[in-house]
Amino acid sequence: MDKIYEYYCENASVRVAQSLLQKIISEPKKLLLIPEISQREELLLDRENEYRYLVFKNYKLIYSIDKKAKLIKIADVFDTRQNPIKLKRTK
Repeated sequence: MDKIYEYYCENASVRVAQSLLQKIISEPKKLLLIPEISQREELLLDRENEYRYLVFKNYKLIYSIDKKAKLIKIADVFDTRQNPIKLKRTK
């Protein structure tokens, strides 16, 4: 998120950067009623946790659901203009 903010501050404006980040942060509210509404992330099927994703503009919001703790955890905000294999960069 910091890199996204910095990029848009430098290449657009602070206002554009703040607006984009606010919209990215608000996007997961869709998951509050039905967290499983999104598709599973194909590139992360080998992981212990099940990862799903939402798409907002050029970004994939990768998340997992902790049913016991009743939490939705955002694991990554991935720019879809990157090479998809970069999504597998960490475990």
